[in-house]
Amino acid sequence: MRIGFIGLGNLGSKLAGSLLRNGVDLVVRDLDEAVVRSFAGMGASSAASPKETAERCDVVITCLPSPAACAEVMEAPDGVLAGLAPRKLWLEMSTTGESEVRRLATLASERGAVAVECPVSGGCHRAATGNISIFCGGSREAFDLALPILAMMGRKILHTGPLGSASILKVVTNYLASVNLVSIGEAFAVSHQSGIDMATAFEAIRISSGTSFVHETEGQVILNGSYDIGFTLDLVQKDMGLFMDLADRAELPLEVAPVVLEMFNDAAARYGSRALSPRVVQRCEEAVGAEFRARGFPAELIDDEPEQAGYEVIADRD
Repeated sequence: MRIGFIGLGNLGSKLAGSLLRNGVDLVVRDLDEAVVRSFAGMGASSAASPKETAERCDVVITCLPSPAACAEVMEAPDGVLAGLAPRKLWLEMSTTGESEVRRLATLASERGAVAVECPVSGGCHRAATGNISIFCGGSREAFDLALPILAMMGRKILHTGPLGSASILKVVTNYLASVNLVSIGEAFAVSHQSGIDMATAFEAIRISSGTSFVHETEGQVILNGSYDIGFTLDLVQKDMGLFMDLADRAELPLEVAPVVLEMFNDAAARYGSRALSPRVVQRCEEAVGAEFRARGFPAELIDDEPEQAGYEVIADRD
């Protein structure tokens, strides 16, 4: 089986790297020629267009930064749809809107291809070791086709239900991570101004009911001062917008989300939309006139559960 991978950004490059480590015949496509060359040096081949990628491959994976980018890659004259054919498989690993993934999946099915949405969660450091979690939306038959491929990139794999369900759940979980992040900033600010050592504050939160995945990961690079998780403020703004669109369509009034989005909008205005997303905490640092730092914390996140053989299908009730 030959697999094409389109979108070698911070996340996509890690997922594609896992495929290479598993011996996949991989064809890559990205606008950054340097990263394409680096994959060629590791044994992958490259394609001149998304269409060529789809024509040459049995499976096409897209991992792109926005719904607009995915629509362009799929629907352009030289896009993926133009190269799809019956019995080919399209895996959408971008974080996108559920209505958009359903729309594009319909176009793929009209060409006889099978579409599955497979957004991931857990951060680039876990994607690099094949330890990331994957939500998978689509029919049971489509899930079974995708599972052997997903198992090469992730460890915990959840079949979420019909197409669109995985995108909804990914947006929901990203929203919760964003709320966690701004609350960590305020918790660090209160701890600092109350005279608490920041390393001690980190440990107290970590071993308590106040802990979270975001605290235990992003909290470390905040205390280091690098803020580096490979995720930027504009991506948070996009994901928050998708979450609020879901609430609007369901006619649900939101109280927390608009406030959190405004905090990220303010951070983007101060530091630039391409600044690393944990820099939203820098607003709190500026408010108190101090940096939240402690020794012994890493500049980059390292997966504490290195790559292992096997995978786990979570809550598979079918």
